[in-house]
Amino acid sequence: MASRTPSARAPSPRTQKTKQLTSGARRVVGKRSGPGWGRWALGGWLLLVLWLSIEYVRLPDVSTLLTQNPRTTALMDQRAEEASEAGRKPRVRQAWVSLGAVAPHVMDAVLTSEDARFYRHEGVDWTEVENALEQSVREARLGRGASTLTQQLAKNLYLSTDRSLLRKGKELLLARRLEDHLSKQRILALYVNVVEWGEGVYGIEAAAREHFGISARALSVAQGAMLAAMLPAPRRWLPAQRPEALRTRAGVIIGRLEREGRISGAQAREAQAELSRYFGVPPAPGLVAEASVGLPAGS
Repeated sequence: MASRTPSARAPSPRTQKTKQLTSGARRVVGKRSGPGWGRWALGGWLLLVLWLSIEYVRLPDVSTLLTQNPRTTALMDQRAEEASEAGRKPRVRQAWVSLGAVAPHVMDAVLTSEDARFYRHEGVDWTEVENALEQSVREARLGRGASTLTQQLAKNLYLSTDRSLLRKGKELLLARRLEDHLSKQRILALYVNVVEWGEGVYGIEAAAREHFGISARALSVAQGAMLAAMLPAPRRWLPAQRPEALRTRAGVIIGRLEREGRISGAQAREAQAELSRYFGVPPAPGLVAEASVGLPAGS
């Protein structure tokens, strides 16, 4: 009688039972893992919504800014504390002025530099956020920031300069609240009067007098472009030190102002010539591409 080969042998009862238990365990794990992850995701989302709701209620009342100028800001307090810790006397130079007391081309330069779509968004420029993310992915590094002028104002008034996600979340909520309660002109007026323009220098009037010895109303196109170009790094890009980054960025701002019809061709040529004289270099044959200096996209 021929013997059966091992492959033809019927599985033992113990083997069958083991396979059944293993496959059953897989099914149980599969059933539990799917809904489990879903519950975690839902729980995380609910916690985020709860946190945002609580923080929104706890946000400062910005309605007082309708008629009152803040006597100090979170940024000014932070800089004073940093100076004290370093053994220096805190320095504050600030003089409140109305938008009418600032040369129009200076305001145009600030908007061109920091928030080209200021009058089109409601606190957050999602188009600029998308552009910044695409640039970061394309260049495999963190690119330019995408904070609007309103977000910058919220940070200066109420928050710190740290880069945490929680601080960014509060900044977004505050920007939304500022846009809900204040007009665009009031937001712009507050911004140009509290933003940092050097060590202990706050606001456009103090900046004009500190760096050029004149009022904000008397600033030339080139001088306004230089002040606007300082804003991404106001404590490092000082006109007196003639940094190349400041000259390059100011030149691009002047070019953008001309293309958008904010200044004439003659004004642009004179401003570029003044910029070259100030930095002691020959006039540049052409402007650097805007993307390379991180200017926001045009409106």
